[in-house]
Amino acid sequence: MHQVLSMKQKYQTALQPDIQLRARRRFLQTLLGTTTVLASASLSASLQRAPERHLVFKNLHTGESLRSTFWAEGQYLDAELNAVNRILRDHRSGEVYPMDPKLLDLLYVLQQSVGVSGAFHVISGYRSPATNRKLQTRSSGVAKRSLHMQGRAIDIRLPGCDLGQLRNAALSLKAGGVGYYAKSDFIHVDTGRVRRW
Repeated sequence: MHQVLSMKQKYQTALQPDIQLRARRRFLQTLLGTTTVLASASLSASLQRAPERHLVFKNLHTGESLRSTFWAEGQYLDAELNAVNRILRDHRSGEVYPMDPKLLDLLYVLQQSVGVSGAFHVISGYRSPATNRKLQTRSSGVAKRSLHMQGRAIDIRLPGCDLGQLRNAALSLKAGGVGYYAKSDFIHVDTGRVRRW
């Protein structure tokens, strides 16, 4: 027995997979948003427990080192932020640019989560637009709109911490982008949208 479908029924039947797909997308977006909020809450809670936040950097290109307590008594310390900006400057041009304090917070929590003290070895902090353009001509791995140019990204390693462990810890924070460069022995972290490569 053949069933004759009206035009309306045919239209609704054809749309059914699309409706299910949109419902699934909405569910996944809600789930992802909830996970991000929870991760952000966890990051925020870790930061609020610390009376001071400090980091140690070693710039591998200039040989400079810095131990900085960049946050204390409930606020960021301008002189310390300026010192961080200086050590994370574009080592090719010497240009200094304000680094995102949220990036410093992310590094602080990352270091606490892996339980390894010591200096972050800095491969790249701030990059001027001119430097970024030069690097783009040499490598397809350099983003045209790199967050390095906004002071929102850093390429690092942490001696004493396995690079894969450092990457996994950064991913678990869900606080921004995480890139893994095993052959070059560093990870990239930034305060942009949550993503990985």
